[in-house]
Amino acid sequence: MSSTLRITVLLGGVSAERDVSLSSGLRIAQALRDKGHEVICLDPAEGVLTRETERRMLAAGVGSAPPSLDTLAGMASQSLSPTLGTMPELTDADCVFLALHGGQGEDGTVQALLDLVGVPYTGSGHLASALAMDKHLSKVVLRAAGVYTADWIMAPWDVSQLDAEAVGRELGWPVVVKPSKQGSTVGLSIVRAAAELAPAVTEAFRYDDEVMIERFVPGQELTVGILGDAVLPTIEIVPAKELYDYECKYTPGMAKEFVAELPAHVQASLADQARRAFAALKLGGYARIDFRLDPEGRPWCLEANTLPGMTPTSLIPQAAAAAGVLFPDLCERIVHLALAPSRDR
Repeated sequence: MSSTLRITVLLGGVSAERDVSLSSGLRIAQALRDKGHEVICLDPAEGVLTRETERRMLAAGVGSAPPSLDTLAGMASQSLSPTLGTMPELTDADCVFLALHGGQGEDGTVQALLDLVGVPYTGSGHLASALAMDKHLSKVVLRAAGVYTADWIMAPWDVSQLDAEAVGRELGWPVVVKPSKQGSTVGLSIVRAAAELAPAVTEAFRYDDEVMIERFVPGQELTVGILGDAVLPTIEIVPAKELYDYECKYTPGMAKEFVAELPAHVQASLADQARRAFAALKLGGYARIDFRLDPEGRPWCLEANTLPGMTPTSLIPQAAAAAGVLFPDLCERIVHLALAPSRDR
């Protein structure tokens, strides 16, 4: 492997997490350039970014709310995604660093395209990406692998057929309503009473064609990062609001995030559950597994993130820093994991 690599960072896209992806990708590009690599930033919605455009986007940050659905729909109509497989910025790269979040970037579609053209890329393969992106299917697999995950049901497409009283009897109140194939808590809400359920489900259906209703787990918000074979330090999140929502995740000062101080047996249980989830979903390279730790000390897996955020407020970079891995080294290590000859997608 040459010391200088040609790396294309794929970022932006047309999902509701576009702004998060831009922030992640631009930071990754800067970090890899600092390590001496040749880096191009490619946005499927707008093409190759100039350095001036990169600087402008990086300065803009994420913002406190995702782009509107109308804005994303307009971008989607002009997206370069159908031609990505023929673009030399991808086909001539030594590695593609996937900084896309949500949508086609995280659901295995882009991964399958890169597999077809034979270009190495970071993160999990197409099957694992698709499986982890679908919260319903991933919970089925996780539960079968001995990973604790809260009870759930899938909402009917016809919201008029939703029996809120039956949901309350089965899951109890409150419940969490969320799109089954979204991230960054887009479209997610906590519902405390039967009368609030239908409006929450309707809102979630704006972002996805499947909606999950899940038992709410009280307790601490924790996340466990995995980098190669290593389990990173557990990070605890204390949001300024009850819900660790989009605003809290990407607005500086809206959440306190720190290395969790947990009893040794709880930390061991979290690490075991994170490894089980990583293996069961066939993840690769790196990932972030999110948990709620209930008052009895049992970790409940919420989801696995195959392309976790790399923004200034994101959790994987914080966990890596706690383990002594600086951000440029983290990005380069992720690239090296993608290029490892023994990698099994």
